[in-house]
Amino acid sequence: MTTYEQETGFAQDEIRIDEPTRAARLKWVVLVDATLPAGLAVNAAVCVASATTAGVGGLLGPGATDAAGSDHPGLPWAGCSVLGAKPEQLATVRRKAAAAEGVFVADMPEAAQSTRVYAEYLDQVGTTAAEDLRYLAVSVVGPRNRVDKLVGRLPLLG
Repeated sequence: MTTYEQETGFAQDEIRIDEPTRAARLKWVVLVDATLPAGLAVNAAVCVASATTAGVGGLLGPGATDAAGSDHPGLPWAGCSVLGAKPEQLATVRRKAAAAEGVFVADMPEAAQSTRVYAEYLDQVGTTAAEDLRYLAVSVVGPRNRVDKLVGRLPLLG
């Protein structure tokens, strides 16, 4: 298991597409630097969401088929809130979430948007002290009460 993989997710019998999202055992939030311009904020949110759906089992529900027979891939059945945060709040939530049991964290350091070659991103992050990383977005999935405590009353991204 690599350092970014965690054993957080839904068991098959927990996927309840017939219940409200608040009934789900796990909660998913994406926190985005509220000071970013819209395009960069959306990019950061999409990137950490992609990493999250790959790392957390059972987040996506079954696909849908419309009346004309066209398929639509599954979406997060348990929901996902996108919240705005200050840069220092992102770092604090990421640090606390990474230390919490049963919580999955995906993050996007600033280097991801300032480099155009993935190897350069890896090098830049690898040579930056953990406390010096600036996060643009952080995705957190975990037990509802733990996630609520981590994000407090952060507002929806506006």
